[in-house]
Amino acid sequence: MEFHFNPQDTTFRQTARTWLTTHLAQQPPDWERELGKGGWIGIGWPDGTYGNRRATLTQQVVWAEEYARSAAPTRTGHIGENLLAPTLIAHGTLAQRARFLPPIARGEELWCQGYSEPGAGSDLAGIRTVARRDGDTYRITGQKIWISLAHEAHWCFVLARTEQGSRRHHGLSFLLVPMDQPGRIEVRPIRQLTGTSEFNEVFFDDARALADHVVGGEGNGWAVAMSLLALERGVSTLAQQIGFVGELERVVALAVAGGAVADPVLRARLVQQWAELKVMRWNALRTLGSSGEVGAPSVAKLLWGGWHRRLGELAMAVRGAAATAGPRDWTQDDPYALDPLQHLFLFSRADTIYGGSDEIQRTIIAERVLGLPREVRVP
Repeated sequence: MEFHFNPQDTTFRQTARTWLTTHLAQQPPDWERELGKGGWIGIGWPDGTYGNRRATLTQQVVWAEEYARSAAPTRTGHIGENLLAPTLIAHGTLAQRARFLPPIARGEELWCQGYSEPGAGSDLAGIRTVARRDGDTYRITGQKIWISLAHEAHWCFVLARTEQGSRRHHGLSFLLVPMDQPGRIEVRPIRQLTGTSEFNEVFFDDARALADHVVGGEGNGWAVAMSLLALERGVSTLAQQIGFVGELERVVALAVAGGAVADPVLRARLVQQWAELKVMRWNALRTLGSSGEVGAPSVAKLLWGGWHRRLGELAMAVRGAAATAGPRDWTQDDPYALDPLQHLFLFSRADTIYGGSDEIQRTIIAERVLGLPREVRVP
């Protein structure tokens, strides 16, 4: 793929950079709504009728890069904008798009993703959460786990079993569920190695969803869910890599300042990380220009998951024994305080597991790209 930024992209970059600089300096209280007012949510959606501005593919890349470089707040609307919205555009009804896309574009409604369960993580087809039709609603009972933003979300798209007695990927439906159901939906934060709680368990106890809020029709949830997962490694991957550049630069600066760069083994590892990050960017740009390339999302996940985990390990190796010490401003008020690189190391241990483990990604590549025999699954 020949990927170049044209003069219009350069103008767009300046517009994005100026807007970000101006509005970040103002410190708006609700950043998602501020993005919505500027038309910056959903710039990859078609026709721009939901309050979003339209942008070409290269301009979407420009926006992602500028957003990451500006050190703007972590997006809480990412799941609704980049996962649910394209899914509704592809599979939703006109009524569903009219109801849900405008508030996402305005930054008013936040979403979370109800896929994984204690017994159905990387092997998503093992879902046991049940949704029973009751007139014009569904009654949902079950448990989801590792749900990002569940503690802040207004809505959750839930993959549940709507056909009694169905197995594996058959009989599943994709439901849009309001989170504000006291007594029927309980969110429990999960404390991690980092001491923080970005993920949650969510319990559904006879929770309700409208029958009109099933996306793609009853029983077609697996196809809709797989379509959504393919969206996870799009333009946002390039923004993620801008963040990776900053992390790598901090590790390199630390190695230079502390003298660790004089160690030929550590120096070689630093160079290797730099080279692999370049390859990841080129691969991401290449796959953006190829519509629906089979296996591309799995390749991207394998690349960045392993790279980021190795970077965390390298950060600790560069610091040596000092990596085990707490920060200088440690106080009794925060006995588990971590500095950014310690947080990087601990959090990145899960990079090769969450979002589809490395083993699952390799199976997908083996079966769907290389055409190898399908893995034998025990009933």
